[in-house]
Amino acid sequence: MNFKFQFMKYRKVAGIASLIIFLVSVLSLSFRGLSLGLDFSGGTLVEITYENPVNLEAIRETLVINGFQDSQVVNFGTNLDVLIKVADQNGNSSIGDAVYSLLNSNGFVGELKRVEFVGPQVGAELRDQGGLGMLVALFMILMYVAFRFQYKFALGAVTALGHDVVIILGLFSIFAWDFDLTVLAALLAVIGYSLNDTIVVSDRIRENFRTQREMEPQAMIDLSLNQTLGRTIVTSLTTLLVLFALFIFGGEMIKGFSLALILGVLVGTYSSIYVVANMLMSLTLIQDDLAIPEPEGADFDELP
Repeated sequence: MNFKFQFMKYRKVAGIASLIIFLVSVLSLSFRGLSLGLDFSGGTLVEITYENPVNLEAIRETLVINGFQDSQVVNFGTNLDVLIKVADQNGNSSIGDAVYSLLNSNGFVGELKRVEFVGPQVGAELRDQGGLGMLVALFMILMYVAFRFQYKFALGAVTALGHDVVIILGLFSIFAWDFDLTVLAALLAVIGYSLNDTIVVSDRIRENFRTQREMEPQAMIDLSLNQTLGRTIVTSLTTLLVLFALFIFGGEMIKGFSLALILGVLVGTYSSIYVVANMLMSLTLIQDDLAIPEPEGADFDELP
């Protein structure tokens, strides 16, 4: 497929839109924060097995009516196993027994499998280590791209990855979606996916800058983006098909994970086109930046 889209013609509009969304995300994260799940906020986990499938919505209503407002009820493994998460930072060991007794008295009679408590200190440690992991990943990516391509490509790649992560976190903050360990894992996967797309685009830009030296940088970047667009569309669509299947049929346990990845694919595809290319244009990438250095002594004639 031969595409002839003039992507860079709209780079300023795309840059302004990205900046606005980025700032809104930062403001939401600063003032509203994230709706932390049980993994980070602390609470009690109760697993119950039933002989027959039960109505999860009815269990949720029963818990809310009886004072357990911040609770999550999902199937765990099969539709006979129910996992209940109750927000509780005080470490009250009787919470799990109280939930089990409450459900039994309201007709949800089952077998109690386990009761576990996750303290807020453990959650804070997981959060901090996860954030540190993302920072280390971004730094290593910066070093790799700078070594593999050129420092201007490295700045563009890291800017795009930071753009993707902040916007996804901002959306989770704005819409108050639960942020747990599965979402954090999805963010790390988004970094890998977005980087892969960025490397493909950067490699084509570098190749064209070395072979099509008569073209202007803007036309060169447009040519490179059009040459990789078919691959980008196919990769994104096939990935999204799987992720939407997980989101619809995967159940509550991985809904946040699949949602974060869906957003990551969409934002990552956009950033690999506009954020990376925008940065290269802003940093005035020219052919000389990517010229292959001549070997030492190449200017001397060889002796007969």
